[in-house]
Amino acid sequence: MTDLVIRALDTSDADLFDTLTDPLGARAGHRLTTHRPDWKRVALRDGRVVARGAWWGGPDDTEPVNLNWFDVAEGEEEAGAALLRSAPWQVELELNLPPAWRDAPALRAAAETRFTAAGKAGYDLLVERFLYRWTPEHGLPERPGRLVFRAEPDDAVFFDALRRIHSVTLDAHALKAIEEGGLDRAAQEELDFFHWCPSPREWWQVAHTPQGDPVGIHIPAHNPSGPCIGFIGVLPDQRGHGYAYDLLAECTHFLVEQGAEFVAAATDQGNFPMAANFAKAGFPVVKERLNFHPVR
Repeated sequence: MTDLVIRALDTSDADLFDTLTDPLGARAGHRLTTHRPDWKRVALRDGRVVARGAWWGGPDDTEPVNLNWFDVAEGEEEAGAALLRSAPWQVELELNLPPAWRDAPALRAAAETRFTAAGKAGYDLLVERFLYRWTPEHGLPERPGRLVFRAEPDDAVFFDALRRIHSVTLDAHALKAIEEGGLDRAAQEELDFFHWCPSPREWWQVAHTPQGDPVGIHIPAHNPSGPCIGFIGVLPDQRGHGYAYDLLAECTHFLVEQGAEFVAAATDQGNFPMAANFAKAGFPVVKERLNFHPVR
């Protein structure tokens, strides 16, 4: 086997990235994503692309937030691993796959090639997630009308709520943050993400019962690809009443009232209660995402 050449791209040769086949439909999935040419890297053998990666970040970020496009040709797992190891950024890897990909042999084989390459490069699987995309033909979810929603300008209120919510969380990223730095770190990471989003801070809302008792928070947001459910969280002492659905319905209505023509969302596959709420609210699963993080 001939030697491998790994190189970054720029505006003059960015089209080289597109010469590798796309069995998992990454191009269609990233139709709203802007990737910088200089954050794209390829591995070539005999001048042919056998692995590629596109790192991604917001328009003002100086370094990538994650790697969200990673492809490896069949039998080139070592090349894919070398591409990841040689990159100047060791950030989380997101692999977006078609729904029920395990049931289609060709899709499963392509996915497992990428998993193997990631593993060889020192990435471990953190969590599998469902990705949702609501559009108007699914109908707006009914507002139960049980809660009162209002904006809250004080970040400390959200920080406290996030600490309480994450004390009993099922979210894998929050659990990782708690393991590494406690509840304060988990809450701060959420706040940092909400502030990073280009949507207005004034959109963040706290939910109360009609009697004034706090129930939870919801964060309608825009990420660089469009409108999304930023966060839904019910306080521990208010669980058991189905309030997460109320928060999700309100968040969806809010974004549509701001002009959203679609609403993206995601939840961990192991978070069965939240997945059920998304189904009830008319959010179809459009992709499955596997998140890997570098550990070696």
